[in-house]
Amino acid sequence: MQANFDYEPVRDAAGCQLSVTVLADRDHIRAEMREDALAAGFRVRECCSLEEYAQGPLAALGDLVMVDCAVASADALALLSRLDMRGGKAGAQLVVSTTMAALDSVFGCFSLSAPQILVDPGRAERIIAIGRVLARVPNLRLREMGEEDRLMLLRLTEQVGRIAERLEKLSPGQREGGGAFRFESPAQAWRAQGEDQRSAREEEQRPRLPEAAVLRRIIKARQARMRHFDADLFADPAWDILLDLAAARAERQQVSVTSLCIAAGVPATTALRWIGQMVDADLLVRVSDPHDRRRAYIALSENTADALARYFSEIGVTDLAVV
Repeated sequence: MQANFDYEPVRDAAGCQLSVTVLADRDHIRAEMREDALAAGFRVRECCSLEEYAQGPLAALGDLVMVDCAVASADALALLSRLDMRGGKAGAQLVVSTTMAALDSVFGCFSLSAPQILVDPGRAERIIAIGRVLARVPNLRLREMGEEDRLMLLRLTEQVGRIAERLEKLSPGQREGGGAFRFESPAQAWRAQGEDQRSAREEEQRPRLPEAAVLRRIIKARQARMRHFDADLFADPAWDILLDLAAARAERQQVSVTSLCIAAGVPATTALRWIGQMVDADLLVRVSDPHDRRRAYIALSENTADALARYFSEIGVTDLAVV
């Protein structure tokens, strides 16, 4: 007898089954997304291509919106921007899959709805994304799971825990009453006579980030290890992200999401989770392109840049040293 791994229907506080909107141009992907959402306990509200949805009458979004956008056409990006606005206002949860080629354009469409963005995902990654949505639903009941399912959930939980733990260690302080990983802001003290002059001198003496050539040398040395050892031994996406952004800051260059995912040295979907966590932790900031509102870059926050400068000063990185 085959075990049934389907979830019970997901219901809101009023007892109504939650719904899903499935949008994908690729027929086989759309069919998989629909099937997986049904198995997870959602009721399908809409299931069609992006073009059909854009040209149809304005309909209410599902509680979960699953989108597959493989090609960043103007019409597709316009629809994604609409979904971001509507999803942000309605509180719908979005899971958006795309390709590496379209990532920058797709990422730039979302600023309100905080979607899960998956890059070239397999079916298993989409299922995990649905599971992350289900984890936020109260009073959710699961049918009995097999041992393989239990192990997969355990590994996923451990991975998320490691991300949170490592991010917390990166942050030097936490504001009272604020969320985890946040930097502690110094209090504004009363300034005595001459305080302004002392502050100016202290500002001049503050450590600065090393030159871009130094940082690029450090990054190159880190990457060289992968030619001699298993890359997984040295996977440290948070640090690689910080180094790449520090070098770009020294070069006065903007960093796209696609470039940062490559620099992280892990699969793009994993890198996006790290970037999202680090933005939430105020380690990084999202910077909109003033010439194209649909495009966004990632940069170090000022506090993070200061922390990195102090770190490099403390370990004595003043020339082409290797870390």
